[in-house]
Amino acid sequence: MAIAAVGNNLITYVINEMHFSLSKSANVVTNFVGTIFLLALLGGYLSDSYLGSFWTILIFGFVELSGFILLSVQAHLPQLKPPPCNMFFDGEHCTEAKGFKALIFFLAIYLVALGSGCVKPNMIAHGADQFNQENPKQLKKLSTYFNAAYFAFSVGELVALTILVWVQTHSGMDAGFGVSAAVMTMGLISLICGTLYYRNKPPQGSIFIPVAQVFVAAILKRKQICPSNPQMLHGSQSNVARKHTNKFRFLDKACIRVQQGTGSSSNDTKESPWILCSVAQVEQAKILLSVIPIFASTIVFNTILAQLQTFSVQQGSSMDTHLTKSFHVPPASLQSIPYILLIVVVPLYDSFFVPFARKITGHESGISPLQRIGFGLFLATFSMISAALVEKKRRDAAVNLNETISIFWITPQFLIFGLSEMFTAVGLIEFFYKQSLKGMQTFFTAITYCSYSFGFYLSSLLVSMVNNISSSSSTGGWLHDNDLNKDKLDFFYWLLAALSFLNFLNYLFWSRWYSYKPSQSQGDTNANESINLFGHSSKNYSGDDNIP
Repeated sequence: MAIAAVGNNLITYVINEMHFSLSKSANVVTNFVGTIFLLALLGGYLSDSYLGSFWTILIFGFVELSGFILLSVQAHLPQLKPPPCNMFFDGEHCTEAKGFKALIFFLAIYLVALGSGCVKPNMIAHGADQFNQENPKQLKKLSTYFNAAYFAFSVGELVALTILVWVQTHSGMDAGFGVSAAVMTMGLISLICGTLYYRNKPPQGSIFIPVAQVFVAAILKRKQICPSNPQMLHGSQSNVARKHTNKFRFLDKACIRVQQGTGSSSNDTKESPWILCSVAQVEQAKILLSVIPIFASTIVFNTILAQLQTFSVQQGSSMDTHLTKSFHVPPASLQSIPYILLIVVVPLYDSFFVPFARKITGHESGISPLQRIGFGLFLATFSMISAALVEKKRRDAAVNLNETISIFWITPQFLIFGLSEMFTAVGLIEFFYKQSLKGMQTFFTAITYCSYSFGFYLSSLLVSMVNNISSSSSTGGWLHDNDLNKDKLDFFYWLLAALSFLNFLNYLFWSRWYSYKPSQSQGDTNANESINLFGHSSKNYSGDDNIP
């Protein structure tokens, strides 16, 4: 709730209070949100390696809270902002925030980014860690937990985009940021209240060292020839359930024992872990490489999300916001539309669709995470098609007829994307959590959020590239002006629609290529035990999750 209230309406504050141009403001917001999700990797690493989920949430929760407080103070004190000015009517004469004022602003938002980024993946992973995955009944509920967690996030987003945005609009941004600080404090208190009841996963030490050892050993033994029989690889006998795979076979060289007993047997000769690795380590390194194409296929999806938080909000500002004669719809609240849909659809999906699909497919989640992601990516294309058509209608009405169409014309693009997000976002979280071995769940969950980061950074890059490529000596680019009636925002939306469809085709290829092998038992009582990356015993399930 706290971060959504800031992030989703930040563009309004940046334009109206900091007096940045529209394109620069959009980039400030997308870079801010992108940094949040990129820093999720830091949160995942610190949690799995040194702090554990609980302490990571607690420490960085207070960092995030300090950012909210500083942002609220700046919004409240006139001396920390440029002189008041209307950017839409007198933008050329407005003074942009620079120097100390800009420093305070960026310090505040990036304290929020650091805290929120490290908290996000740990919330998901800490909740999932409460389930005993050796218990088939609890394991079956893990998919339900991911849906429930996303439902809770949707409720927080909805409250932020309605009540808190209304507070920001009518009581000032300082009050809105203050409320974010207050609800963040409530969240930390709630977290602390459950301290005595949590199942806390102990940190395992650096999670990167075992993986790094694989690459180092494989490079040092690059001239070795892999044996034709995988059972000859070091550690293969103790790793029956995690079957050896033929992908990235050059990494198998890390498992070749080169010291064949001269004065003692080879089994008694202990090589350095930087020279000889187990099959379990190598297979985990292969998983890290294998999920990269799946991860990359969701970047364009999150670039579309960036438009709904930036240009679509400005699009709504140029439309008739009257709901009644006396009530106006705040444009930033348009982003609540997907979450209203999600609050209704997610429980229905989990209660009715999953049990029905489970009877047909036999999959614990109804449909596999990869299938769920693919369906969501397909729907995202239609969100941008709808956005382009509506923007063309809005601009034609404004320029040719001097009319302002209702803000509710842009509802379909938010509804379609909301449905798309339910499939893609939850499927991605479940997919990455189930790929990891014990000790790396939080980091793999953080990879999910890293996809958001690259999507928002790609949005900033596309805006700059489109402006440069589409500009000429006499006219600016598609997104050059602060006036959407002069810009060609619909062209930009069509570009994103085309990229989204090409990305979906790319995803179909990689999802077929990927061999889906969850690290945890899926309730099969006959599943064999395997040794995970850090030497602990875990149950394994091997299945095919390719899209048919």
